[in-house]
Amino acid sequence: MPFLVLGDKYARAVKADAHAQPVLFPLVDADQIDELLALVDGVMLTGSPSNVHPTRFGADLADPTLMLDEARDDLTLGLVQACVAQGVPLLGICRGFQEINVALGGTLHQKVHELPGHSDHRQSPDGSYEEQYGPSHTVRFEQDCVFARWAGADHAMVNSVHGQGVGRLAQGLRALGHAPDGLVEAFEVEGAQAFAYAVQWHPEWKVAQNPLSVALFHAFGEACRARQVKRLGR
Repeated sequence: MPFLVLGDKYARAVKADAHAQPVLFPLVDADQIDELLALVDGVMLTGSPSNVHPTRFGADLADPTLMLDEARDDLTLGLVQACVAQGVPLLGICRGFQEINVALGGTLHQKVHELPGHSDHRQSPDGSYEEQYGPSHTVRFEQDCVFARWAGADHAMVNSVHGQGVGRLAQGLRALGHAPDGLVEAFEVEGAQAFAYAVQWHPEWKVAQNPLSVALFHAFGEACRARQVKRLGR
C-alpha cells in the first residue's frame, strides 16, 4: 500500500529551528489551496525522491526510469503561485527549489551530470545517510545577499543529493548562490511580499550543526510568526 510521508528531518527542522508547528494536509486538491493557505503561516516545499515531470517545463522525458510524482506537481506548482501572490512565507528545498522555478516559468536540466563542464551532484544511494548528506561542495553567494549574511561569509559548504538542476531561471527569481560549476544553488523571489527563498541543498539535515541552516530556518520561522500576527489580527 502507498504511504503519505513527511520526512522526520523536515518536521524536526521546522519544530526545533523555525520554532513552528509542522502540519500536513494529505490528499489536497489544487482547488483547495486558497482555503488551506488561510489556515497556515508558511509553506515549506520539501525534497523528494521524485522529480518534477519534464512536460511541466516543456521538455520530453529524458530517462524513462526517472521517479515522478504528477499528483504532487498538480498541487505544488499552483501552490507556489498562490504563496507568492498572497505573501505567504515560502521555503523551497531540493525538489521544492526546482518546483518554485518551474511554477514561475523556468526550466530544469534533467541530467546535470551529463552537461559539459558540470559536476555530478548526486550521491550514491548505497552510502549511509551521513555520507549522502555530508558536505559536498561550496556555494558562492552574491555579495551582501541574505545568504551571505546568514552564513557570515561569501560562501558555505553544502551537501548535494540531486540529479536535476535549474536550467533557465524563471523571470522574477534572482540567483543568490552558485556551485563551482555554475549551477544555481539558491535564489529569492524578487519583490516578494514575505520570505520567499529556496535552496538546492538540504539545510534540514542536522540543522543545529550548521550556522547557515540555523539562520535560514530561524528567518523562516520569524516570517511565519509575522504572517500569523497579520492573519489573526493581533
